[in-house]
Amino acid sequence: MKPTKTLKLPPDVEFQKDIPLLIHRPRGLLNEAAVNKIIRVIGELEFSMNKPFHRFADTLEADAVDLNFHYILHVSLYRRLSYSGRPPVKTAILATDKTMIHYAKLHGIITQGSPIKVRIFQEPEAAAKWLGVPVDLLSKEKTSGEAPG
Repeated sequence: MKPTKTLKLPPDVEFQKDIPLLIHRPRGLLNEAAVNKIIRVIGELEFSMNKPFHRFADTLEADAVDLNFHYILHVSLYRRLSYSGRPPVKTAILATDKTMIHYAKLHGIITQGSPIKVRIFQEPEAAAKWLGVPVDLLSKEKTSGEAPG
């Protein structure tokens, strides 16, 4: 069943439907509420889209990370189970903060063996190459606040 209304995206999320690619650029504090928000958006898009989409998280503007091992374990297992049996997707995480890199690696380890392939990058050029998208797409600011629904 496909919803008829367009999904309103949060200010730090962009969806490029032609590629298709979800871009998340968290700002400020990256905590459980922020992660829950993006997971909800991903779930709604997965429900409403008829094809898979890759994900790109640019965490460079996140000032602080307030997460923990238990929460990342829970979220990663949830994503692994909720996306089971679907086509492969790539999640590229741009990070230089050592805490963010640690949690991104943990997410990648827990989702290993599932259709969700996670890689961490320190340069947008490498992330763009892995995702198969133009690098300027990953570095440009948000252009649309709505996603197909």
